[in-house]
Amino acid sequence: MPSKSLKSVWAFLNVALLASGAVLIAFSVIWRTPDVVRNFLISNLDLTAGLVLGIMFLVTWLISIAGILQQNHVTVGLVATNWALIMDAIGVMIIGTMVWVYTLQPTKNFLGEWEATSSVTRQSIQDTLKCCGYRNSTEFGIIGGFCSDDDFAASQVGCSTIILPKADYTLNNVFSYERNCSDVTSVIYGFMAVIICFFLATVSLVYQRKEEERFRKIDEKRGGRGFV
Repeated sequence: MPSKSLKSVWAFLNVALLASGAVLIAFSVIWRTPDVVRNFLISNLDLTAGLVLGIMFLVTWLISIAGILQQNHVTVGLVATNWALIMDAIGVMIIGTMVWVYTLQPTKNFLGEWEATSSVTRQSIQDTLKCCGYRNSTEFGIIGGFCSDDDFAASQVGCSTIILPKADYTLNNVFSYERNCSDVTSVIYGFMAVIICFFLATVSLVYQRKEEERFRKIDEKRGGRGFV
């Protein structure tokens, strides 16, 4: 039989994978609620990517449960689990790298988003953050609401002054262990630790099951007398 310690480690990592998937799905759903600033900082594409990754984790968890419940001499379910974990790892690398690349040039990237955003949304952001335009009122600014006229708008800070620190905080707390965006290590890469450890634990479990089955067959050939 596989050792109790190995089973305990495997069970812990199994729960960790389930929790990771649940967290990804929860945040991907909750953060779709209307919030003009957050919706500007975190796009639907980001949330969809998180949702897909969370579903992949849960599918892998279900496969692992089916695999662990199979008889000891059957390892196909656990082998399938490891293939699913490989797919999860690829998904994590792709999404994590996309986020990391985006954070390399936040000023430029958010300027592109600001320009592409509708005038209604831009004015809503200006009214919420009490700012005018992107870097100043003349850069894709909207006159109206808080920015009531050209003279008043010209005297206010650009929205990038407020948006970029918020983006830095949001991306660091959602995607990064680091506090400094210049040294981003995406927290989504942190899921790799769970995936790799779970992969190794599953490999060990498969190996021990195969060893147990091999010795059982040898024991049968010896008439069930064992080795002693």
